[in-house]
Amino acid sequence: MSSNSKKVCILGASGYTGGELLRLLANHPGVEVVMATSREYVGKPVHYVHFNLRGIYRNLKFTDINLDAVSKNCDAVFLSLPHGVSLNYVPKILEMGILTIDLSADFRLKNPELYKMWYGFEHPYPDLLNKAVYGLPEIHRDELKNAKLIASPGCNATAGILSLLPLVKNNLIFLDKIVVDVKVGSSEAGSKPSIADHHPEREGCIRPYDADGHRHAAEVEQELSLVVGKSVSISMVPHAVGSVRGALASSHAWLTQNIDDVEMLKYYVATYKNEPFIRIVYKVPPGYPDPKYVVGSNYADIGFAIEKRIGRVTSFAAIDNLVKGAAGQAIQAFNIAMGFEETAGLLIVPPKPV
Repeated sequence: MSSNSKKVCILGASGYTGGELLRLLANHPGVEVVMATSREYVGKPVHYVHFNLRGIYRNLKFTDINLDAVSKNCDAVFLSLPHGVSLNYVPKILEMGILTIDLSADFRLKNPELYKMWYGFEHPYPDLLNKAVYGLPEIHRDELKNAKLIASPGCNATAGILSLLPLVKNNLIFLDKIVVDVKVGSSEAGSKPSIADHHPEREGCIRPYDADGHRHAAEVEQELSLVVGKSVSISMVPHAVGSVRGALASSHAWLTQNIDDVEMLKYYVATYKNEPFIRIVYKVPPGYPDPKYVVGSNYADIGFAIEKRIGRVTSFAAIDNLVKGAAGQAIQAFNIAMGFEETAGLLIVPPKPV
């Protein structure tokens, strides 16, 4: 490793997202992972859980969370912990002056009242909600350059926001009639799923959940309202599907004006032309974005369809829920905050066939 490399700790490294952080950071030219924690697997090598990492981290073993060790050894900390657990660690790590990237929902929402509504608890650190930078580079790149606390977005929220950004930014749709339909693979449920997400129950299914209101809608509303400077209302209905990885957002909205495909395409290209991980899919095989072709990568494939008969536009975003929807996006934000090339460790081409 270079003498200028940054030492990184991953708290909660034994789950799927923790494993993806380890996988991606192994290719990062400026990072050394010096700590990976897990309550269940203390003392075990990381490849004991993440079999794909055999031979990659030869000397790295899971440890308990030790904030003294974090203080002495880490330049940045990724927290891949359950919702509500990061609250116990983030304030203490910030006091150490260490860059903190939280992949839970604990610091994503600016309004503390929304935590009562969507997560069922009163947020104990409302001051930190204002200091946290929402880690979506496509909207907050400049703020991320000086960030101390990064709140990494949820996977369904990421797909929803990226699908709708060109439409909202350019005032092309009515802002109070938007439905985000998300299909997402089983890895979203984590490595310890409920009975409903056990593989024999999940395989072959197409099942809606949280259809009366999904909490990631709050993130989409917050971020798009910020972009347009007025209130945006989102209804989100996610669906569990039988694939292991991937999320596809189909975001339905109604146009404020008559517009043809070529004009619409120009708005999409203008919005994303400088984004290193956004790929516009328009009238090329297989037709529309498909998570199958972003698996394992930090890319987001974006496309749209206009139904002129009723003035409806549907915008699509396909991501890998564990990469652009979690670990990869967190590393992208980390790169910006640390002054690395934004793409460092992330220029991984999706495999085909999968």
